[in-house]
Amino acid sequence: MKYNTQKEKLIMPEYGRNIQNMVNHCVSIEDPEERKRCANAIIDVMGNMFPHLRDVNNFKHILWDHLAIMSDFKLDIDYPYEVIKKEELYSSPGRLEYSRPSMKYRHYGKILERIINIATKMEDGEEKKQLVKLILNQMKRSYVQWNKAIDDEKIFEDLRELSGGKLNIKSEDYSIPEIKVTPSRTKLKNIKYQRKK
Repeated sequence: MKYNTQKEKLIMPEYGRNIQNMVNHCVSIEDPEERKRCANAIIDVMGNMFPHLRDVNNFKHILWDHLAIMSDFKLDIDYPYEVIKKEELYSSPGRLEYSRPSMKYRHYGKILERIINIATKMEDGEEKKQLVKLILNQMKRSYVQWNKAIDDEKIFEDLRELSGGKLNIKSEDYSIPEIKVTPSRTKLKNIKYQRKK
């Protein structure tokens, strides 16, 4: 008995060995018209294997690409579509450019910096005071996530710096509420272990 592991490796296993055998037979046909007819028959069978993909816009184009790949680009026919080339198939994709926002303090995040910018442009009043308090609270939450020691003076100083000196709040004017730090899972496990003793 011959196992599949002993047989030739399939180029596209999702189509199975029978389709691969059909493609190999198609490549070996010498008559161009007969080869073209055989290729169309293979495409029909491949399309019937995945009927749920027929709603995709370029479904037939994808099938012809797959046929070219399965034939190892040796199938010599006039393709109805521009099929993928061997060099394109194995070439690495182009480098993706990621946005690198210029943030002064990354632990606060760029959204908070935008909100600070909005607050600096607001007219003085109760609404601006409330927004600045919310900003300070959020800054403390973000600060606590990345730093072990909590320093309110540092947060006031950072707000002053991020606002370009326009939001100059002092610790005497406003006291930032304490942030409850949720313990990590390992700490919780240790507490449960200690309670069992």
